[in-house]
Amino acid sequence: MIKEGLRRLFAFYDEMYQAPYRRIERRAQRRRDDLFRLMVLSESLGVPNPAAFYTLELVPFMLEDFHEWHQRMGMEHSPLEGFRCC
Repeated sequence: MIKEGLRRLFAFYDEMYQAPYRRIERRAQRRRDDLFRLMVLSESLGVPNPAAFYTLELVPFMLEDFHEWHQRMGMEHSPLEGFRCC
């Protein structure tokens, strides 16, 4: 009974300590994902990409959440001419 209470108390304090950092880490991960997505889709957006040959096969995976990305970047409609998601 006491061990269970202490375990729950430690879990509570651990959660309270990690909660603010979890939001910061999610934001940093989202920025890394946005940069990666920009690198993969840069050729489609009109930006020259020296690694376009290597990133071309990743484009179908990036298009799944493209709508969320372009809205988060402040674009109301898709910037790609051949791809309409809105």
